[in-house]
Amino acid sequence: MPYFETSTDGTRLHYVDYGPRDGRTVVFVNSSYFGTEMWEFQMLALAGEGYRCVGFDRRGHGRSDDVWGGFDLDTLAGDVAALVDHLDLNDITLVGHSIGTAEAVRYLTLHGSGRVARVALVALVAGMAPGPARSADHPEGVDPALIEAGNEAFRKDRPGFFAAGADDFFALHRPGNEVSPAAVQYWVERCAGATARAGNALGELVVTLNVAPELAKIDVPVLVVHGTHDASAPIALTGERAARLIPGSTLRVYENAGHGLFVTHADQLTADLREFMNR
Repeated sequence: MPYFETSTDGTRLHYVDYGPRDGRTVVFVNSSYFGTEMWEFQMLALAGEGYRCVGFDRRGHGRSDDVWGGFDLDTLAGDVAALVDHLDLNDITLVGHSIGTAEAVRYLTLHGSGRVARVALVALVAGMAPGPARSADHPEGVDPALIEAGNEAFRKDRPGFFAAGADDFFALHRPGNEVSPAAVQYWVERCAGATARAGNALGELVVTLNVAPELAKIDVPVLVVHGTHDASAPIALTGERAARLIPGSTLRVYENAGHGLFVTHADQLTADLREFMNR
């Protein structure tokens, strides 16, 4: 299996590299808890069409090293940079989901857009980019204590937390969001691919994280994708707000979609990414 080492602390991270090496390159940055398997519907389709699709398991996730440190946003964004540098990737489309959107934004802040042609921010999540958590520049946001209460529930019963959240994650109560019971169980089990340390550390990061001031400085084309029924990140506080803050961004709203739109709206997301890259 291919691995690379991070530039900050030598943590060994697993990555995948699908499709032709001379194809237009897409770098996928995962949500919390998931490894690169979360992008199977997008990666396999696009790689089959000649795109180069690259992704990696975040530290403490999937097949990457289980470590204690490095869960601050600067280090996580540095891990993205280490992968891009390791493979010497250029002219890339950087695609992030959930917490991966914050890592993508911070990557641009710290490392610039020299290797990045465009960015897609999918299902921006609580406290991320820019997130619903209340802050000095976002007074209408959610009380951080409520987010911390969710973190406490996670600490007490991780399996129960994942199982109880599955319906809302995929918005299964909304028309058209058909996910088989077996598939729901599969994705719940995939969440266990993140260690307890990694899951707790990212939950703690959410409480105070705010990259909203960085959004206005993005100097490449941006696609924002969000679902109307995202329980993890209400669209008005995240996707719509981010689209307003990012100069010239394009917002795609998926009717009835929840946070897990990469599954329920897989074909639509793949098509929008393809159109965005070819624009």
